[in-house]
Amino acid sequence: MLVSATEMLQKAKAGHYAVGQFNINNLEWTKAILTTAEECKSPVILGVSEGAGKYMTGYKTVVGMVKGMMEELGTTVPVALHLDHGSYEGCLKCVEAGFSSIMFDGSHYPIDENVAKTTELVKIAHDNGMSIEAEVGSIGGEEDGVVGRGECADPEECKRVADLGIDFLAAGIGNIHGKYPANWEGLSFETLDAIQQKTGDMPLVLHGGTGIPDDMIKKAISLGVAKIYVNTECQLSFAAATREYIEAGKDLEGNGFDPRKLLKPGADAIAATVKEKMELFGSVGKAE
Repeated sequence: MLVSATEMLQKAKAGHYAVGQFNINNLEWTKAILTTAEECKSPVILGVSEGAGKYMTGYKTVVGMVKGMMEELGTTVPVALHLDHGSYEGCLKCVEAGFSSIMFDGSHYPIDENVAKTTELVKIAHDNGMSIEAEVGSIGGEEDGVVGRGECADPEECKRVADLGIDFLAAGIGNIHGKYPANWEGLSFETLDAIQQKTGDMPLVLHGGTGIPDDMIKKAISLGVAKIYVNTECQLSFAAATREYIEAGKDLEGNGFDPRKLLKPGADAIAATVKEKMELFGSVGKAE
């Protein structure tokens, strides 16, 4: 059964650990993440970008696949299905489809418009038993066409959005999506601390978890981050393992071309990456 992400993230913040959000792209991704979460007895959030939702033919397909897989696998750990960087229209579609959590990314709107749209979606989400995340301050890089430079959010704007009744807040603290450039200046812990002071007990969210050094991740968790996005790293792990399989000519041996064999090294690599992140975030064993 899918659950909202509210309770798992409140527990994470109080317990000084973080829950990973791992984005899914297809069946292999979903299976690798769910089986690893169960093995690690860790709560988990399955993220779906609007682009990935479209790739999988729509949000109803995603909900059907995830719910069916959880039932067949006998999943017992808490699982939230979350729209990643949703538009206003995308959020409404995910409410209808049966997601358990949404993120409204209104960071590219003027703050007043962001507040108005977020207020509407908070009521809709809560009326449907869903959790909702909002964003202040653009996250750098590109996420399905939404481009940001990695700015730092204004703590006062963060408080204003947090007070709308959202369940967790994503705030830009110099983080970016995708691979971090060599000249990246690092996370602004001064900004994070100021946001934490203004927003109190609200769980904070760190986007762009791939490539952030482990010590920075741990410090961010100590300053109130309870949810960390991981996407690019799983993609890189999958691609490297699949490349190795093909370059070794294993697809040419026997029935090595069978997609179940061809995709297995990549899926195993995703599982290994997810386990590594759950251990780093401190969520292993928190669902026992």
